[in-house]
Amino acid sequence: MRVVIASCSVDYEGRLSAHLPLATRLLIVKADGSVLVHSDGGSYKPLNWMSPPCTMAEVSPTDDEESAGVTTVWVVRQAKSDDRLRVRIHDVHHDSAHELGVDPGLVKDGVEAHLQVLLAEHIETLGAGWVLTRREYMTPIGPVDILCRDAAGATVAVEIKRRGEIDGVEQLTRYLDLMNRDPALRPVTGVFAAQVIKPQARMLAQDRGIRCVVLDYDALRGADMSERRLF
Repeated sequence: MRVVIASCSVDYEGRLSAHLPLATRLLIVKADGSVLVHSDGGSYKPLNWMSPPCTMAEVSPTDDEESAGVTTVWVVRQAKSDDRLRVRIHDVHHDSAHELGVDPGLVKDGVEAHLQVLLAEHIETLGAGWVLTRREYMTPIGPVDILCRDAAGATVAVEIKRRGEIDGVEQLTRYLDLMNRDPALRPVTGVFAAQVIKPQARMLAQDRGIRCVVLDYDALRGADMSERRLF
């Protein structure tokens, strides 16, 4: 991971356009190729970003940019679209690289972990004829909660959350991008499952072709208990 603190401006071009004027910001370049632009506020969410697969090149500024004080330019391009991020760097205050190694993945709380177990045992909750392939299917960036096949035999990746928010959709999107590169799996579609799904997360998921499913924890527990009692 590369961590840079710099005075910079940022322009995003693609399905929409966005501009961040000159200011001091945190720039993060991850091993998976993603680039994130953070400010000192706004909680954990970046101001702008480019998700993998993407490529980044450091190029010389144009004459106009150089006249404005730009010393170097990052050009980040999305591999699957025309989306582009242009970071114009004026001054670098810090630049370091760190090897973080393989992350063991998120340790889920009791409810999320139990939801995963219950849904895996009752995968037909997602549709008649669905079959579980395995839980915790490992990818290079972490485990997918559930890998299964629908009634037509197509591969489906399921991400489970207690509360479904935008970051969960982004997480599933990254998994799908990687899994669809595997000829043995593709095409892989996604299901975002949670007890509650926020409207913004649902809209983003639908825009990316990801199906949203609201899970009833008590109903799943009831189904689990009914299969275990004698009468």
